[in-house]
Amino acid sequence: MLRGIARTFAFAAAAFVLLVSFAPAYAQDHIGDAVVPAPLTEAISVKRQQFRAGAEPQLTPALLAAYVARQQQIEGFNAFEVPVPEAGLTEAMLLGYIAKRQNQALDAIEQADFSKKPALTAAVLADYAASDFVPTAKRVKLAEGERLCLAQAIYHEARGEPREGQLAVANVIINRAMSKKYPSTICGVVFQNADKGRYKCQFTFACDGRSDMGRERTAWNRSLQMADEAFYEFQRGDRPGVIPDSALFYHTTAVAPRWSNSFRRVAAIGSHVFYSSN
Repeated sequence: MLRGIARTFAFAAAAFVLLVSFAPAYAQDHIGDAVVPAPLTEAISVKRQQFRAGAEPQLTPALLAAYVARQQQIEGFNAFEVPVPEAGLTEAMLLGYIAKRQNQALDAIEQADFSKKPALTAAVLADYAASDFVPTAKRVKLAEGERLCLAQAIYHEARGEPREGQLAVANVIINRAMSKKYPSTICGVVFQNADKGRYKCQFTFACDGRSDMGRERTAWNRSLQMADEAFYEFQRGDRPGVIPDSALFYHTTAVAPRWSNSFRRVAAIGSHVFYSSN
């Protein structure tokens, strides 16, 4: 047993000696392999100076003056601040504004003749409220219905016509509405006698049993636009003015109805011929 212990201590001592003897040599080898930068030669220094001179412009008095001038131009730029000349309120300007912003109520008051009638009294107001007064909401609804009827007539009667031709058809309908021989509303004119049976009305589409709404989106939107334009004139007591105010009839150039010989031809637009009473 003592021999085994002795051998163990001897083996450990030998291993320690080997470790101590090899460690300095290993460290010395790594110290000798260290990387050291090459010395900066005169040629390399010249190359560096040449590169810096070409890449970075030198700050000269001319360059500094150009920079200052550019900054002054940027600060003084005011092209987006266009001065607006001040317009004084003149009589001509005021009258022009009034002409564009007409008030139908004020116009009616100015044109009213009270020379033989009493002015505004309780009895007059009561009579107006009982007979002629229409709430604003109802007026708006009636106006929308009138425009719709006019748009339907333009679409079905003249959707393939140019702008002037479509307005001419609307003109005939408005002429009838403003005549004492026909209903006084747009819808009344468009759908006159539509309840009498198929094809017995004034306009075929109004009593043919089909839907009166337009199916071609582009043509329908255009008809709505033409109806808005024509109805605006009608609300002002005016007409589109494309054909004479006396024109109450029309037909397409594809037909020659017998009644056309009884009236006076006043216009021909697109594929429609327009007539007025003799």
